[in-house]
Amino acid sequence: MPQTLTDRALLERLVAFPTVSRDSNLPLIDWVEEYLTAWGATCRRTWSDDGAKANLLATFGPLTEGGVVLSGHTDVVPAEEPEWTSDPFRLTERDGRLYGRGTTDMKGFVASALALAPQAAEARLARPLHLALSYDEEVGCLGAPRMIRDLVEAGLRPGACIVGEPTLLEPAVAHKSVNGFRVRVKGVEAHSSQPHRGAGAIPAAGRLIEAIWRLGEGRRAAADPHGPFDPPWTTVGVGTIRGGTAVNILAGECVFTWEYRALPGEDQDAIFQAFQVAVAEEVLPALREFAPEAGIETEVLCRVPPLREEDGAEGAGGSPAAGLAPPVRAPGAAEALACGVLGREPGERRVVSYGTEGGQFQAEGISTVICGPGSIDQAHRANEYLAVEQLEGCTAFVRGVLATLEG
Repeated sequence: MPQTLTDRALLERLVAFPTVSRDSNLPLIDWVEEYLTAWGATCRRTWSDDGAKANLLATFGPLTEGGVVLSGHTDVVPAEEPEWTSDPFRLTERDGRLYGRGTTDMKGFVASALALAPQAAEARLARPLHLALSYDEEVGCLGAPRMIRDLVEAGLRPGACIVGEPTLLEPAVAHKSVNGFRVRVKGVEAHSSQPHRGAGAIPAAGRLIEAIWRLGEGRRAAADPHGPFDPPWTTVGVGTIRGGTAVNILAGECVFTWEYRALPGEDQDAIFQAFQVAVAEEVLPALREFAPEAGIETEVLCRVPPLREEDGAEGAGGSPAAGLAPPVRAPGAAEALACGVLGREPGERRVVSYGTEGGQFQAEGISTVICGPGSIDQAHRANEYLAVEQLEGCTAFVRGVLATLEG
């Protein structure tokens, strides 16, 4: 008989793997695959280009379409803040809280999902249960698309997906997109007393950053103040910048990163296209006035799609233009499932502003909802913790999901 581990014991094991995004997640994946295979799961991997990281898809029940996928990422952000009061990679309990990097984001959900293994092994499942563990979510949701494509191409398309990002176990039906870029402004060095003999990369970068700021302020000014998101507008910001060598030298290079998080209902490309116009029409001609070889390059770091609110009715009701009642919104399959298990009425339309892999599942036609233990307020900070009652509540939640798959 394989070893049975509690959700708490599983979380302790998971936190002990320091799966910071810059490092490999393979030790964790190896251990999880061995654990789930011992309980009868069918496992398959998809890999990063360099083979240093892997996604793991584990399936209980029939290898067919339908069923449910419980999705979580295995990577965590660094734990280098000096404010940590305990080892971030050793689970520590204090006052009903479980401290450690990744407890909330999002190894607590993964631990609850893994705790299903003994029950899933014994259940008579009419539809499959998939556990989907990804790599590199924290650096742009880079790993999940490969696993999702493999899932669909293998004929295992699920009927619903629950992404266990922290929502205090309240189903969330929408989130903003995440769009990140690195801009490299290539100038030409010259003595600062002779600006006509070169091209300063920093002033050009400054003009681009101002253009980015204007784009953000425009979205803020046009926002619906009653919108459901916090904040209720598409946010735009610059994250890092570096450049130059000395005060009396025109900078030969300046590199900065920026991002925007667009509301689901907006044109997801509009801000990037406006930025490209600013590059081509406002900044590049001036940069090349005395140095035709100067240039501006933009690298796309991530394009994470939004999660859009689903309407399971799809055409129910009439057309207002025809004088009939407007369509009635019905919850999507994943929302209905989560709310049913939790005993909540669907339709509260809770949303979150942070990005997840949920939009990537949804883009493949898989109904998706975000629902997991803990609060995003505890993520990405020192002394990250998950309340014990949240872990226990999540384990009860995923057990309820499993029960819906039994024949």
